[in-house]
Amino acid sequence: MDNGFGILSGAVTRALARIEELEGELQRTRARRDEVEALLQRMTAGEENPARMAQRLKRLDRENGELRGRLDAGLEIADRLLARVRYLQEHD
Repeated sequence: MDNGFGILSGAVTRALARIEELEGELQRTRARRDEVEALLQRMTAGEENPARMAQRLKRLDRENGELRGRLDAGLEIADRLLARVRYLQEHD
């Protein structure tokens, strides 16, 4: 009988953990919904311009690409420097 109780206890514990996880997901979803509703209200009120937002998004995407390229170049330089340091340590 103890084994059955242990199984039931484990199942209840897992179910409660899943419920907590789903409650957190629900809270995040509600918060996101509220953000989207607020944005929609600003757009319909004329406070936000969808065309301007699209332009900003394109600009940010372009800047993100440029930054990603710089980061990749910096990582390559760091890798080369690290290789030189390792070479010097091995031949010291």
